[in-house]
Amino acid sequence: MGILNNTPLWIGIFAILFAQFLKVPIYFLATKKINWGLLTSTGGMPSSHSAAVTSLATAVGFETGFDSPIFAVATMLAGIVMYDASHVRFEAGQHAAVLNEIRQDLQNFFREVKRWPNLNEEQKIKELKTLLGHKKSEVLIGALSGVVLSIIIYQFIL
Repeated sequence: MGILNNTPLWIGIFAILFAQFLKVPIYFLATKKINWGLLTSTGGMPSSHSAAVTSLATAVGFETGFDSPIFAVATMLAGIVMYDASHVRFEAGQHAAVLNEIRQDLQNFFREVKRWPNLNEEQKIKELKTLLGHKKSEVLIGALSGVVLSIIIYQFIL
């Protein structure tokens, strides 16, 4: 069973789980509220995507050498994923917030002119998810946590 012995894969998976877990106490420290939904959410501090791809790239570097072509591929992939998380997905979340605001304004307008029907809970339109991407600081902390996690595992455990 080669996949069970694939250390970079397991480090990447662990990095995702670790970063997702860290979101709960970090959110608590910032807001004094516990939000268990962050364990499975996108966005927020730290970026689990960044932790995953940087831990994977670092682990691949330890396994194949930091001058190997496969390390170059993993590093380029990490850069693309982190750019996407901090730019494209972040902007999509900003657009979702504006669209939710416009939709709420339209609902209020139609209610005021008595043209909007009374909707039960099942008929109401769900708001778009606004926490899609990451701030640059969230990507940076996620990336650093992934690199540090791989270094610790390779230097002290394996």
